[in-house]
Amino acid sequence: MSETSARDTKGVDRGHSQAGAPPRPSTYVAQVMAELRKVHRPTQRELIVYTIVVLVFVLIVMGYVVGLDQIFTRVVDFVFGG
Repeated sequence: MSETSARDTKGVDRGHSQAGAPPRPSTYVAQVMAELRKVHRPTQRELIVYTIVVLVFVLIVMGYVVGLDQIFTRVVDFVFGG
């Protein structure tokens, strides 16, 4: 295998200094900044659509859980007499 330094797409060194030594804070900051440059920021329209999708999904899951709760409540009431 070849000995190459691990680098991200922007060429920031991943900090393979000494074995067992913690990476330098400047290396950490450089890596964080390189990752933040890769972040895709949603447009306002995307943000609104994603929010609506999440809210609808949460409402569906809530309805499912409430339905199961009603079914289990009636089953327990029937079995134990309520």
